[in-house]
Amino acid sequence: MIVASPQELKAALPRHFRLMGLDLGEKTIGIAVGDPGHMIATPVTTIRRKKFSEDAQQLLKLIDDRQVGGLVIGLPLNMDGSEGPRCQSVRQFANNLAKLRDLPMAFWDERLSTVAVTRDMISADLSRGKRAKIVDESAAAFILQGALDSLGR
Repeated sequence: MIVASPQELKAALPRHFRLMGLDLGEKTIGIAVGDPGHMIATPVTTIRRKKFSEDAQQLLKLIDDRQVGGLVIGLPLNMDGSEGPRCQSVRQFANNLAKLRDLPMAFWDERLSTVAVTRDMISADLSRGKRAKIVDESAAAFILQGALDSLGR
């Protein structure tokens, strides 16, 4: 079930379950998980994309292992706020996943999330190789943290 906001997502979330953040790229899926109190997002891993069925299988295993009850999915809006082909792809992924598992899902504006995360990693003097390994899961944590912060307001 796709809901309109993080507030609706939290209301639909089973008690004591976590939220998972997804940064869906063309080649990878960055994954982050929130704590049970819905305060802090932590980067978890990055899945190298193959076919939807394989990607979904890995994702559903992580959802089960981490006691995830809902998803915050980054929506790659254009800078003017409009939706392009990448948004359609993300929405289709969410719809296909919803057919496999009844999980509440909400979209979150992910504009500039990778840029912000990369800037922070550069200022922390991480090597290019280290940044490449963790940028997608860090972007997922950035997306999820934005949604979690909105819940606290």
